[in-house]
Amino acid sequence: MTTLGLEEEYLLLEPQSGLPADRASEVQGLLEATPEISREEIQRELLSCQIETATPVCDTLTQAEESLLNFRRKFADAAGRTGCIGAATGTAPWIRQAYPELTDKQRYEDLRASAPGIVGDQFVNGLHVHVGIPDQERGVQALNRIRPWIPLLTALSVNSPYWLGRDSGFGSWRVVHYRRWAVQGVAPYFADAADYERRITRLGASGAILDRGVLTWVARLSDHYPTLELRACDVQLEAQDSVLLGALTRALVVTALNDAEADATPLIPDPELLDAALWQAARDGLGQHLVDLATAEPVPAHQHLTAFLEHVGAALEAEGDGEWVRAGLETLSTRGTGAQRQRKAMHDGGMPALLSLYGNTLTAEP
Repeated sequence: MTTLGLEEEYLLLEPQSGLPADRASEVQGLLEATPEISREEIQRELLSCQIETATPVCDTLTQAEESLLNFRRKFADAAGRTGCIGAATGTAPWIRQAYPELTDKQRYEDLRASAPGIVGDQFVNGLHVHVGIPDQERGVQALNRIRPWIPLLTALSVNSPYWLGRDSGFGSWRVVHYRRWAVQGVAPYFADAADYERRITRLGASGAILDRGVLTWVARLSDHYPTLELRACDVQLEAQDSVLLGALTRALVVTALNDAEADATPLIPDPELLDAALWQAARDGLGQHLVDLATAEPVPAHQHLTAFLEHVGAALEAEGDGEWVRAGLETLSTRGTGAQRQRKAMHDGGMPALLSLYGNTLTAEP
């Protein structure tokens, strides 16, 4: 079985205004005093209104879901004890004009110095999916082969429609926000692991980026773990949906590894078309059409999802995830993406209803 790990980033918000609340230090202290939470599960992010968690290395989807549900419950409780609410949304719906308070860490100060305008708006939260790979060489070959399907995973995950108090018109404003960094979008096609390292080293030496950690490609190889890391998805309102995206990502990576082993010819889309497909997926989610990168033609989103499931079907069954994914996709189809649910809440009851959605879904059971 191929290993899986999930990272989620959350916001702390004031319960009345919905503005970011700089309470991460207090929330962290409460979490560290909670016996059911290990120190490895609690991480600080760039801003003082953010908390991140990471599951342990998991073999099964149940393990990943239980880890996230446990942390989310304790996080929501700790947030409430500090007078704020936890929110699993890809963007803060409203922010102050003043420059945000950063987490007290030298790296974050260095990031601010390198890109102050971008860091000042970095009220964004993602879901990062780590899938185990045998080695870097095969990881690069898998990275090459998952590229045409990344926009679909983004479309499934859209959960950040609101920015600066208004509807951005995008299902995932977070994805669009990340396009402002120096290295963004879908990574290029690499000849091999040596080519991957050569190109990253040259980027680092250019002075345009602080270090390898600022390679904000939506998929890359992890520098810390033997994994391929997908960063194309918004954090999800509910843990169940995060695990669904984890399962689909694992199946895609396993399929890519198998195709590389069989020396199957990869699909290499034109880079500008792939970039446009990602932008379109962030805008439309599952609501309209997505680009079939094999034909360069728009197709209905659910037709594209069906093609994806056929592509990864054998891997889903081999990992034992087929039934779980079918149920998860049926639930997603019934209640909508996170962006659709946020828009419905805002339409029905304004900011109070949106904040209630954040609070109610953070700890929702499957």
